[in-house]
Order: sequence, then structure tokens, then C-alpha cells
Amino acid sequence: MRNSRRRMDGVVVRAKTAKTVMVRIDRSYRHPLYGKVIRSYKNYVVHDELGCQLGDKVRIVESRPISKTKRWVVEELLRKATEAEVAAQKETIVSEVAIEEEA
Repeated sequence: MRNSRRRMDGVVVRAKTAKTVMVRIDRSYRHPLYGKVIRSYKNYVVHDELGCQLGDKVRIVESRPISKTKRWVVEELLRKATEAEVAAQKETIVSEVAIEEEA
């Protein structure tokens, strides 16, 4: 690697604002006591100069603070999303929001 900055791969889940996207990083690990595989995720607000769209797979890299919440930058676009993937992504986001509102 060129430097010691942290890099992560994730999927763009929101791309409504100019030069800003939200990237979801999925993580799975085994529970230390019970051994069950636990899947968790975290959303990062990321600065985007490349023009990423919803559903794109991107690599993000740590950077200096750009705004109050943006501390990551899109380094490269790994894979563009197809229209079917974009439609499926929107459907899952809507269902997750509905579940959170019920709780």
C-alpha cells in the first residue's frame, strides 16, 4: 500500500446530495462465547468526487475531516450497479426503514 490509511470496501446506500454519499460497510464475526455468526453494518458519510450512484461497490479511504461528519473519501469505484440491483437496493432500504419505524 502507498500509506497507512484505513481502507474499506462497501456499497453506496444513499447518493442524493452533491459530492456526498453514504456507504454501508458490512461486517461478520463469531460471537466470542456462543460461536454464532453475527452480521452487523455501519454507515459512513463519504466525500465523492467520482460521481457514484446507488448500489455501486466502492473502496473508501480515511482522510482529514472534510465536514462535521465526513472523514472518508471514495478512493475508487470497484463495480457499477445494474438497474436490477438498484431496484432491489431501494426495496430493502424502504423495508428497513419501515421496520425501524414500527419499533
